[in-house]
Amino acid sequence: MQTVAQAWLIYRLTGSAALLGLIGFAGQIPVFVLAPLGGVVADHVDRRRVVIAAQSSMMLLAFVLALLTLTHTVRVWHLFFLGSLLGLCNAFDIPARQAFVIEMVGRREDLLNAIALNSSMVNGARVAGPAVAGIIVATLGEGWCFLLNALSYVAVLSALVAMRLEPHEREPSSLSAWERVVEGFSFALKTSPIRALLLLLGLVSLMGMPYTVLMPIFADRILHGGANAYGLLLSASGVGALFGALSLTFRRTISGLGRWVAFSATGFGVALMVFSISRQMWLSMALLVPAGYCMMVEMASSNTLIQSMVPDRLRGRVMAVYSMMFMGVAPFGALLAGALATPLGARTTVAIGGAVCVIGGITFGVKLPALRGPARELIIAQQTAAGAPVEESVRGSA
Repeated sequence: MQTVAQAWLIYRLTGSAALLGLIGFAGQIPVFVLAPLGGVVADHVDRRRVVIAAQSSMMLLAFVLALLTLTHTVRVWHLFFLGSLLGLCNAFDIPARQAFVIEMVGRREDLLNAIALNSSMVNGARVAGPAVAGIIVATLGEGWCFLLNALSYVAVLSALVAMRLEPHEREPSSLSAWERVVEGFSFALKTSPIRALLLLLGLVSLMGMPYTVLMPIFADRILHGGANAYGLLLSASGVGALFGALSLTFRRTISGLGRWVAFSATGFGVALMVFSISRQMWLSMALLVPAGYCMMVEMASSNTLIQSMVPDRLRGRVMAVYSMMFMGVAPFGALLAGALATPLGARTTVAIGGAVCVIGGITFGVKLPALRGPARELIIAQQTAAGAPVEESVRGSA
């Protein structure tokens, strides 16, 4: 709800496509810059405490934004400043939260289903949130969305405090913080299957995901539907993403997930290209369902495969690199989309992004056979180290 309201507020205050891109850049660039440090912290500090601290800070920022908006004193620079601080919190929250999943689940063989269920919860919110936000923005204003978001953190923090987990030992290290960052990057970049997954994820985030940044323009200028249409379009994408996450919860093994990554990246690009030429509200909503589905399958499958291949001592730092590719690259995409949308138009900008995603998905699919052997060895090594039974399907094909 806050994401929808913030984008609509900046658009209402300025009417600028470029500023829509800049607000996305300001909110996510701290993840790209500081996530490596967040990964080091996640590998050497209690991950639950890191998440609690980050979530508490996010709650405070949401309350400040709500107060400024409800008192009609909000200015554009407020949105950029608070958005940057939120990105700073995310730089520490995302690596710790992603690495924290394995501690909550306990059993490595349940990791695929846990990540898929987590994605289902996230995308359940993405279905309801934009639709409700569109109604609230149109009737009460953006400030109430910000206030409801701030209050929602009470439930999040209560759940985190209530958790009772087994003690998780951190391996001592004589390396400096910078050397730990380099160690995580080195593993991610030298390990061919992880490197390929991260590069494709970064490409999709850079060229495909910015379609959400330009959505207010589609809702207002192309489909002529205003804030309600904006909420409905994002909800349609959320419905597809929810189904994508749910489809992964029914998988029993990670075997074949590489093919899912290739097909979903390609399908996401195709859906965006067709969406860009639609001028009918019902058709645009229908096209965003498969776009959301493919987007979620590509990202959740990549997450699962990477977490299955990475040793626990490097988990936080490698997931920091994942965060950089997933969220950290997105601000550059938002900035690029905002810059291209002014001379080329939103429709052409989204179509170009979709075409690049198609090329990336096909390229990954072509390279997939050569990646299977190294991936299989990594997965078996991590399952053996954790004392988990090695899946026969992994032994056979990975």
